[in-house]
Amino acid sequence: MKLDEIGEDRLIGQLVQGLASRADVVAGPGDDCAVVAAPGDRLILLKTDCVVEHVHFRPNEKPAAVGWKAMMRTLSDFAAMSGLPQYALVTLISPADREANWMTQLYRGLRRAADRFDVAIVGGETSATKGPLVISVSALGSVEKTRWVGRSGGKAGDVLFVTGKLGGSGKGRHLKFVPRIDESRWLTKNFRIHAMMDLSDGLGADLPRLAEASGVGFAIEEEALPRNKDCSISEAINDGEDYELLFALSPNDSAALAKKWPKKFPRLPLTAIGFLTNHSSPVTRHSFHGFVHFQ
Repeated sequence: MKLDEIGEDRLIGQLVQGLASRADVVAGPGDDCAVVAAPGDRLILLKTDCVVEHVHFRPNEKPAAVGWKAMMRTLSDFAAMSGLPQYALVTLISPADREANWMTQLYRGLRRAADRFDVAIVGGETSATKGPLVISVSALGSVEKTRWVGRSGGKAGDVLFVTGKLGGSGKGRHLKFVPRIDESRWLTKNFRIHAMMDLSDGLGADLPRLAEASGVGFAIEEEALPRNKDCSISEAINDGEDYELLFALSPNDSAALAKKWPKKFPRLPLTAIGFLTNHSSPVTRHSFHGFVHFQ
């Protein structure tokens, strides 16, 4: 079978099946970051991600903005697990005819994004290619053992929340976002979050992944979805690259969260969009797919 016949999720499932593990691996493939045990009260988080020309950015977009996105995509996965990124490695794979100044501006964006969260770029790699240009960022950080959150802890009855607004990322927002690390850290300090992830591939792809990892279904109120200006419900579900937080919380805590959130983050909306269920998810009016590679 070809990749466009099996899709991204099935391909990953096949590739990681049977991989050897170790006793100190807390969470391996299938979550936003890999989680590894460490001495003391913290866990090590590891993540790698990439942006590819013509897939994640257009050739005419500003290189500093591309660099910002390349770094922040990786750091957004630390937000998904309430972690703090600390170190990064950057691999640049470029055609030889790329202007050197373009790469200098790209790295300026990478550094500015890293500085925003006190991340040190400590090395990397360069390689030539006939195209397209690829920037890969790998990062290492940590999280307290009592505060890390994965995708698999959701429970039937949990309320589903999203931060910010969804849809329309292609209008430039995909190059300007800031990972919700500060918000995630506040959430796990003040509440017991059952499951969480960042919306990189869209609600339509990522919510089913969270539900499947937790062994539950879901139901959403489509009209309640917080949408960016001029975005349809379908775009809010499927556009992808929102980089907002999606998380599940006990209904017993939802009222307290709704009261405290606007006091702490008055400029960032927080919306209850549905809940997790015991049963398989109902069919929605809008195609629920998000962005999936190879399809």
